[in-house]
Amino acid sequence: MRMILAVAAVLYSASAFAQADKPPMVGDKPLVQVKPKGSKEAAAKPAAAPKGKPQSIAARLQACLDLDDGTKDRLNCYDAVIAPAPKPKPAKAKGYADCRYFKEEDERLACFNGFAESIPKLPKT
Repeated sequence: MRMILAVAAVLYSASAFAQADKPPMVGDKPLVQVKPKGSKEAAAKPAAAPKGKPQSIAARLQACLDLDDGTKDRLNCYDAVIAPAPKPKPAKAKGYADCRYFKEEDERLACFNGFAESIPKLPKT
């Protein structure tokens, strides 16, 4: 019985310490620092992304189709969705993720366009 009472006292005291008003401090700095949401992530997303729930990759690729075809802006939009990682001799792309391996910008743009146009239009909710 004493053992149960001792365990309950330890657990209760631990939960009481966890509910402190101030965050734990190391010196004069907080122990954990959290970056505000939207610092770098907002700059990397295409301009057409709404501020609600996160969009899928397919929806973000389709949003890039709203930009003028064959322009650097559209390629930059695709590159913001899937970062380029050029390879010297890339294989033929089997999916939109394989487009990032093309070194030439025109090839990469044509690859992304082909896959983005073939994605079925998603319902807007």
